Amino acid sequence: MRKYPFFPLLLLIAPLVAGAADAHHEMAGMSGSKDQGRLSVASKAYLDSMEDMHGDMSAGVKAADPDVVFAQGVIPHYQGAINMAENVISAQKAEIATMQQWLAEHGQKK
Repeated sequence: MRKYPFFPLLLLIAPLVAGAADAHHEMAGMSGSKDQGRLSVASKAYLDSMEDMHGDMSAGVKAADPDVVFAQGVIPHYQGAINMAENVISAQKAEIATMQQWLAEHGQKK
C-alpha cells in the first residue's frame, strides 16, 4: 500500500484549489470595503458561508502528511456541497407545492 495514496490527486487539484482560493480572497476582501455595501443579501450570505467552509478547509493545511491535508480539506468542501444540496431540495419541494397549488386553482391536474 502506498504511503500517500491521495498525493497524485492532490497534485491534480492543487491548481483548482489555488484558483478558488484566489477568488475567495478577492471576495473576502470586500468584507471591510465599500464594495460590500453593493452586495445583495444573497451574495453576502454566500460570502459568509464560503468564509466558514474555507476556514474549516484551511485548518488541515498545517498537517505534515499530504494525505491528511487532502482529507481534512476536502471533508468541509464536501459537507458544503451536501448543505447546498439540502437547501436546493428544500427550496424545490416548496416550489413544486406552489406550482401544484397553482395548477389546482386553475383546474389542472397536478
